[in-house]
Amino acid sequence: MKRKITLLLLAILLAYAPYVKAQHTYQSVIEPLKNERWWGGLVALGHQMPYADQLNRQDMARNNLNNQVVPLMISSQGRYLWSGHPFRFEVKEGRLMISSDYEKLTPIVAGTTLKEAYLAASAKHFPPSGNLPEESFFSLPQYNTWIELMYNQNQADILEYAHQAVAHGFPKGVFMVDDNWQKYYGNFDFKPEKFPDPRAMTDELHRMGFKVMLWVAPYVSADSPEFRLLEQKGYLLKAKGSNKAAMIRWWNGYSACYDVTNPEAMAYLKQQLRENQAKYGIDGFKFDGGDVSYMDGEYDFYEKSANANRYMEQWAAIGLDFPYNELRAAWKQGGQALVQRLGDKDYSWRATQLLIPDMTAAGLLGYAYTCPDMVGGGQFSAFLNIEKFDEELIVRSCQVHAMMPMMQFSVAPWRILSKENSAICAKFAQLHQQMGSYILEQAKHASQTGEPIVRNMEYAYPHQGFIDCKDQFMLGDRYMVAPMVTPGTSRTVVLPKGKWRDDEGKTFKGPKVMTINVPLDRLPYYEKMK
Repeated sequence: MKRKITLLLLAILLAYAPYVKAQHTYQSVIEPLKNERWWGGLVALGHQMPYADQLNRQDMARNNLNNQVVPLMISSQGRYLWSGHPFRFEVKEGRLMISSDYEKLTPIVAGTTLKEAYLAASAKHFPPSGNLPEESFFSLPQYNTWIELMYNQNQADILEYAHQAVAHGFPKGVFMVDDNWQKYYGNFDFKPEKFPDPRAMTDELHRMGFKVMLWVAPYVSADSPEFRLLEQKGYLLKAKGSNKAAMIRWWNGYSACYDVTNPEAMAYLKQQLRENQAKYGIDGFKFDGGDVSYMDGEYDFYEKSANANRYMEQWAAIGLDFPYNELRAAWKQGGQALVQRLGDKDYSWRATQLLIPDMTAAGLLGYAYTCPDMVGGGQFSAFLNIEKFDEELIVRSCQVHAMMPMMQFSVAPWRILSKENSAICAKFAQLHQQMGSYILEQAKHASQTGEPIVRNMEYAYPHQGFIDCKDQFMLGDRYMVAPMVTPGTSRTVVLPKGKWRDDEGKTFKGPKVMTINVPLDRLPYYEKMK
């Protein structure tokens, strides 16, 4: 009898073993090496990297902070941690504290530098795919209608925006029509009252030399024909324990959403997008939404083991089928041919100061093909009720973008700036175009090696005093860029070892610390000489 009871208890324990494991929390306390600091986790925390002695707890399964999330931590002393699952992390008195529901994480020693740690992690966990997004992303500016039109996307104003850009000397590039062009979410036809002839609009944009992209999201408006059809097909994400579509609370209200873990649902969605392309002459799509931050309920996914992070990963992966793509939220996906963008920044000097550290963080998390939000900011509420713009701020923001892998305009410089300052912005859009072949060369290098295009100074020059440098960056291994990110016309530049030639043709020998004059029409950068 005892033997039967023992066997029964053992069977019960084995049956519940997976559940018991899932409920276990694995804690890791990573003691710092001498002078060791950590990067990683969330791109939006780039401005806090390398993390100081204290950092509040961050939960990758609950919040992506409007941007990409990667289960990777890398250190200035050549160590890294990786997990295939979301984890929680914080810093207390210099100690990196990791909490995982899946596994105990311990550091891997890959070398003695940030670069060695990153390259080792990249090679093993998110190797470069060898593929690129469309090459024009790296040489031509992008134009997005969000700040100018917000929710009033319409044919007449879109064409006016494009014509004004060309008239004011801005190079033609990728043109993105943002949110609210659709009849409703889940439908991929233009609002007829706003777009009397959308095909004629895209044909004109193409004749002018632009490529055309449309904003889309995984959400589906309730009480629509698409909702009823998709629910009948079983293509919508379901509320936990029911056969009913889940309602997701996102920034535009409540909607159902495609279950992107369902291969049939994804195939159907891609078919709808391709039909849109054929009908309207569209080149690609800006894939917004899908954030774990909005998925705070309990769901039944088609993929039984999926969670909100897996959902975000699968939503981002749709971009791989469309070479003209853009993402703002992603889980993992490092090394893939996906255009990422920093989350919406507001219109402020502080937001301009975040661009460099957030961009270098994106590179250190595997996202080489990243755009630094929009010139002047992409948070539309920050642009409301402004009587007089800070023109210096807009110009300096433009200069930061000019030597990045991509640059994107939204608020129209020709509308808010003086003629002279608008011309300065056009000049730096042209500089970005002139640098296009070099930037593309770096993008191709990234597709083969995983190396970032925009590089943290500590990455490029380890253990030389650059660990907290957040206002300079390397563009590839040839150019060091030192933009103005504060008001004024002078700044301090720290040159690394070697011989350098600046944008004015002057040569310098590093290491050297110097104060330079930066009038409003100047972007200081330094070319490394052989």
